[in-house]
Amino acid sequence: MSLRGGDPAEIGGYPLEARLGSGGMGTVFLARTSSGRPVAIKLIHQQFAGDDEFRIRFRQEVAAARRVSGAFTAAVVDAAPDAEHPWMATTYIEGHTLAQRIAAEGPLGGAELRRLAIGLAEALRDIHRVGVVHRDLKPSNVVLSPEGPRVIDFGISRAVDQQTLTMTGRVIGTPPFMSPEQLQAPRGVGPRSDVFSLGTLLVYAATGHGPFDADSPYITAYQVVHDEPSLGAVPAALRVVVEPCLAKEPEGRPSADELLVLLRDLPADLGGADANGAGVGRTRDMITQHHLATPATPAPNSPATATAGPGAVGAGTSVGGRLRRRWRPVLAAAVAVAAIGGGVAALAAGGFGGNRGDKGNSVAAPVPALPDGFGPWRKTVLGGSEDTPDELRCVARGDALFCGGGGVVATRIRPSDGSRVWTVKSPGVPVQGMHLVGATDDTVLGYRFADQDAPQGPPSEVVAIDANNGRELWSVPSGAQSQAVTGRTQDAMVVGSAVVTVDAYNSRFEARDAHSGKVAWKSPFPAATQCAPVLAGAQLFAMCATNEEVDASAVWHSTLYPVDRASGTLGRPIAVDGPAVPMGVADGRLVLLQEHMEGPALAGYDGVARVDPVSRKVTYSRLAETYSGTPGMVDGTLYVSGRTGLVTALDPATGRKKWSRQMGVEGASGPVAGADALYFSSATGRVVALSPHDGKALWTTDPQADGLTGEEGASPRVTVVGRALIVAAAKNTLFAFDARNPPKAG
Repeated sequence: MSLRGGDPAEIGGYPLEARLGSGGMGTVFLARTSSGRPVAIKLIHQQFAGDDEFRIRFRQEVAAARRVSGAFTAAVVDAAPDAEHPWMATTYIEGHTLAQRIAAEGPLGGAELRRLAIGLAEALRDIHRVGVVHRDLKPSNVVLSPEGPRVIDFGISRAVDQQTLTMTGRVIGTPPFMSPEQLQAPRGVGPRSDVFSLGTLLVYAATGHGPFDADSPYITAYQVVHDEPSLGAVPAALRVVVEPCLAKEPEGRPSADELLVLLRDLPADLGGADANGAGVGRTRDMITQHHLATPATPAPNSPATATAGPGAVGAGTSVGGRLRRRWRPVLAAAVAVAAIGGGVAALAAGGFGGNRGDKGNSVAAPVPALPDGFGPWRKTVLGGSEDTPDELRCVARGDALFCGGGGVVATRIRPSDGSRVWTVKSPGVPVQGMHLVGATDDTVLGYRFADQDAPQGPPSEVVAIDANNGRELWSVPSGAQSQAVTGRTQDAMVVGSAVVTVDAYNSRFEARDAHSGKVAWKSPFPAATQCAPVLAGAQLFAMCATNEEVDASAVWHSTLYPVDRASGTLGRPIAVDGPAVPMGVADGRLVLLQEHMEGPALAGYDGVARVDPVSRKVTYSRLAETYSGTPGMVDGTLYVSGRTGLVTALDPATGRKKWSRQMGVEGASGPVAGADALYFSSATGRVVALSPHDGKALWTTDPQADGLTGEEGASPRVTVVGRALIVAAAKNTLFAFDARNPPKAG
């Protein structure tokens, strides 16, 4: 892409030719040496140049990159880590990243997949041999050059003998490709953490999705630490090698050198996934096949019970001879399965909690536990007005429950007994549908509405509160146009450790550190538009509409702009047909439900739009009919809960109906995913649990509060805390019970 206004003409004497991209720490430019050799120059973002912590990280990146000079990495040409505006120049590698390649053309297979696997293993070998741990191996850090794959960006790498930089309050890395130890104890991360990341990367390359994919980074992180990987679509020969790389404990994984030996033994053509998702491939004389009506091979050191199945296959020489003893059992189990022509027995029924939306190739997640000392409870949280509408909603963070909405900016509640730790009230009349903004590890963010009798001030504010003691940290006036633009009342959004708000004049986004309130960036809306923030996985979007359409409350043409989370810079626009409501992420794409309008009134939803943030392509699917009610999305499936209690599950990729069920809860909002169940609840506090697979009713409770039925458009009221369900009902009533022992109906 061409240079932009404000970009420098040269850096360190290297004339700049174009922008190559922008990331969390800096912008990368294409430049030339005096001899005409192309180089890539990474320039640290200005806001980080004065940050000692980031400057130390950049020095580490330069030092690590200088130590690595293998054929599968980018060599450092020049650098100035101590300059006023730090930069580093590396060899320019021409080619798309692995992320771009998968997004544009789909998964790799055959010889191409084998070459990638071997090239990346060789890169890790070179990196580890000089005592460096990369720590951020992911698809966007792999460039597919004509000469083979190249590993780039050593931004969070470190030498093994170096003291790890402590990043207070931050998770450094990318959860779908991080190792369990990197998520739990990052100071102790070693070379075998990179091996785990390489395993996830190869699964992504072979299937188009990671082994621990989820809509939320927090769910993803939980699955990385606790759940077994989803490997059903990985070609069998590669799967046998990848499985030990994904062992939960570092000592259960091969080294890069050992892994390289195994990968070189793979067949020239790895094959692909068959119609049932089972890959079949050959490693020398060995053929393995998993009958994937049952889950994939268990984790290292877990017992596997072989069961007879169709399609007997032969057995031959095992590739396990070169493996270390501590992780040989994984391959031995796979070979044993192949020898008897069967699959691995299911470890437990279902798989909804462990591998979201993939019940055929999953193992059950660990059984959730109740909070310590838990007993069923019911509480009422008083707000600032006797006429407080039904607005309270909750989020769980660790062992704390934070709720807010209506006359309550936020309150911290103990999930075990419902007792309150602290409460911050809002004096004014709230806006319908505006709830708690969200929470980080140390900060809770909510809305405060001004008292109509108070002196002139901002009608609404976003307020940051210390999660531990309830002390107000800072506040900022907030705009309120998201309902008109997105169909959702969400004018502020927690994005990592930051919060993105709309200013009081509805003219720009503002990003602040959630705890300190320090402004990271301000980004004006495109001319003559009003926008709202939309978070699709890790990608932040601005969803915008023209002033004329917003003022007329008739938005027919929405435009999405990718937002650089580090700088606030808006990317190229993506037009979306018709009024649409963002629902969530499926297969890496933002899913929107298209609204069917009858005059100024919403009649329901009649289509699905899917936006690929990489290719910028929008695909549309029509629904068989117009569905009216409250929409929701979890685990890659759309749901519409009708006013009379009819719930319909829809496939966002095709728009086809998966199932439809009549439940006994009218006007329920949801769904919320629990352990092999979907939870819907109404303003009366009545809860129904449905099977996610076919919508079968599992149980229903009686009403718990005096509230309206037949409501549409409300956000989900159930919060899952382990095995406990916390339910928000009318008049700021909260109650909790064990999902395994719900209150009996009738």
